[in-house]
Amino acid sequence: MLELMELLRADPDDQGLRTAALLRRSRPFDKELQIAGLVHRLGRLLRLSDGTVTVGVAAESIRPLLGERVARLVRLQSPDRPAGADVGHHDGDSDDAEAVATLCQARDSAAAAGLDAGVLEDWQPLLELVAAGSCRAASPGNALDPLGPPKGPRGSSVPDGAR
Repeated sequence: MLELMELLRADPDDQGLRTAALLRRSRPFDKELQIAGLVHRLGRLLRLSDGTVTVGVAAESIRPLLGERVARLVRLQSPDRPAGADVGHHDGDSDDAEAVATLCQARDSAAAAGLDAGVLEDWQPLLELVAAGSCRAASPGNALDPLGPPKGPRGSSVPDGAR
């Protein structure tokens, strides 16, 4: 998480921060979309050894930490992606088509806006929440799961009275 925060601080014009702030206003309950807006510029910050910039590299670099949906949204919002590309058919859930359109609109608005989006540190708790949810969804019961193993009758083979 610390490395991600350092990368996000390297965004010279805070466009990711402004994009996330716009998404927080328009889609307050879609935390993964807001985080995708925050990190969507990582492709520009993670340059390959030959100097090229790719959204795919950014998406794959955040997938283990922030999960499949955030990575997919980052990949699909690319300005280099052909207009009208089929979001749902090849790249994931078709329900994300609206989220990608909203992300692209916020990204484009943030580039032109002089919006005061606050400070990056305000987003760290949400980043940690999404990361914890991603870890839990990807590997329930894993010893590295920050929330611990699932509780209740399905989460354990040990009867409650035996603990």
